[in-house]
Amino acid sequence: MNKVKIGFIGVGGMAENHIKKLQKIEQAELTAIYDINAERAKQVADTYGAEVFASDRQMMDSGKVDALFVCTPPFARGTVEEEAAAKGIHLLSEKPVALDKETARRISRAIDQAGIINSSGYCLRYLETVQKAKSYLEGKKIDMVLSYRIGGLPPMKWWAQQDKSGGQVVEQATHQVDLLRYLAGEFDTVQSLTAQRGIRQLDPDATISDVGVTSFTLRSGAIGSFVNSCISPHFGRGDVELFGQDFYLSIKGNSLTIHDAGQKLNEKCETDFYLEQDRAFVEAVRTGRQDLVLGSYAEAVATLEATLAFNEAAESGSTATVR
Repeated sequence: MNKVKIGFIGVGGMAENHIKKLQKIEQAELTAIYDINAERAKQVADTYGAEVFASDRQMMDSGKVDALFVCTPPFARGTVEEEAAAKGIHLLSEKPVALDKETARRISRAIDQAGIINSSGYCLRYLETVQKAKSYLEGKKIDMVLSYRIGGLPPMKWWAQQDKSGGQVVEQATHQVDLLRYLAGEFDTVQSLTAQRGIRQLDPDATISDVGVTSFTLRSGAIGSFVNSCISPHFGRGDVELFGQDFYLSIKGNSLTIHDAGQKLNEKCETDFYLEQDRAFVEAVRTGRQDLVLGSYAEAVATLEATLAFNEAAESGSTATVR
């Protein structure tokens, strides 16, 4: 395969970001677009030279797509990924891939059975600093973890609805949860406290919490805490800090810090992680090499299960187990 013909379902801001990156990848060709907002679909198609389809099924049946980017909100996907997998169309599904474990696991099984190349929206794995951190941590004993996702409230009305977004941890802070899994291993148990403090002043209909504190154990035996808030427009952070008896390591944005007996490393990378994510997916499709993808659909399901455990623990007031 010389060029990978790519279609998009959903062409909001995140999708257009992907489209712009694909313009820089020689082996990628944007061919097809579908969005429930026909005016938006036409605008994007005209800008980037793609064909608009009247439905997602019409697009998938057209023979004009080898691979599909699914960039709709998590509540609006239906069975599109399973249908694409059945047709042998490769998939990159933006995060979160679902709002419940059963749906995500069902789709993951369909993808596995179809044998298609698959990727997810966990773009931070492609940072050069994250890859250096992963290599450094191999064989290290992590004892404690601290992580944060703090910022303002996104403008989309659906985002503040628990049944549509899953809340901040499921929809947004999921990136930091995914990094914790990627660097430190799997979650085991979770305890959470959440509250609505100021979000109703911004959106009277909001049903998500706007502050949360979670304590957890990892299967390795390490313990940690996670703090999140979406009511901080003037200060933001999305950090992961790992502590061991013989080292300290942190990922803060594109910065990596490693302190140990032999070094005090502080460096930044210039990785365009969205570009590298999309380049890896395109090349995986072109060559049939799933191993080029750093965050498969199955990995996204495991991260979803961890974030859903945060919600479960908060709702029940008791410890939730991640399995």
